[in-house]
Amino acid sequence: MGFLVLSVLCSVLVSVQLKLAQRRGLDMPTLVTFNYLAASLACALLLRPDWQAVQIGSLPWLRLLLLASVLPAIFLVMAASVREAGIVRTDIAQRLSLLLSLPAAFVWFGERWDGWKLAGLALGMLAMVAILIRSRAGAATHAGPRQWWLPLLVLLGYATVDILLKQVAQGGTPFALSLQIAFVVALLLMLGLLAWRRLHGGHRLRMGALAVGLLVGLTNFGNILFYVKAHRALPDSPAVVFASMNLGVVVLGTWVGTGLFGERLQPINKAGIALAVVAIALIAFSLARPGG
Repeated sequence: MGFLVLSVLCSVLVSVQLKLAQRRGLDMPTLVTFNYLAASLACALLLRPDWQAVQIGSLPWLRLLLLASVLPAIFLVMAASVREAGIVRTDIAQRLSLLLSLPAAFVWFGERWDGWKLAGLALGMLAMVAILIRSRAGAATHAGPRQWWLPLLVLLGYATVDILLKQVAQGGTPFALSLQIAFVVALLLMLGLLAWRRLHGGHRLRMGALAVGLLVGLTNFGNILFYVKAHRALPDSPAVVFASMNLGVVVLGTWVGTGLFGERLQPINKAGIALAVVAIALIAFSLARPGG
């Protein structure tokens, strides 16, 4: 369970780092760019993708390029969501991306459905609505519509990433190799964006954003690495890993957001968090059943 704890900590720590970076006024595109430099190097050194395992020409390049484009885009959206909607809503939206990835698994990957999953999805949808609701008084002092559509974009983006990774894996591409290619291409795309901003807007590279970006990249990769290691350590308990990871992020993200950053939750938001916990538990129970 140690790997799971580390994965949960890394997941929430990414949101904390983004929150603190924006308080310092650091440039998010620069931060995201060097996040992918660190993640690419860490992937090469720690996961050691086997380039001999597949023929380069046979790789699903269209899906890999789409994945590499979505990754930095959703990272920028996540940073904006953390700033406008807070850590609690953003982290829960990320975890509830399964509301879209599970139906996609049913349509495209032959996922088996049962009443538990359907109940979990229904509760998850109610949870997302309840979590995003703001009173008029709260909306007047905050960012208004951005506090609900940014978390929804986070949910959509992470579901898209999950679906693309499954499609790439279904084609026989090893997970580590998929990550390596996606990280490197994402890095190149973001370097292109920084070059364009430099040429057309005179934007200068700031060492603070560069350094924090490298730290975020290592933390972000740590989340992935420890989650993979948790699955390998508990090969017969994927549902336990799934539930522990998602529930852990929901609970810790809520505690950090409210306790350390003073994010305010209304009673309906708290009810939504409780519904999210129940929804994840129901889906995990379904996965734990024979044939789930």
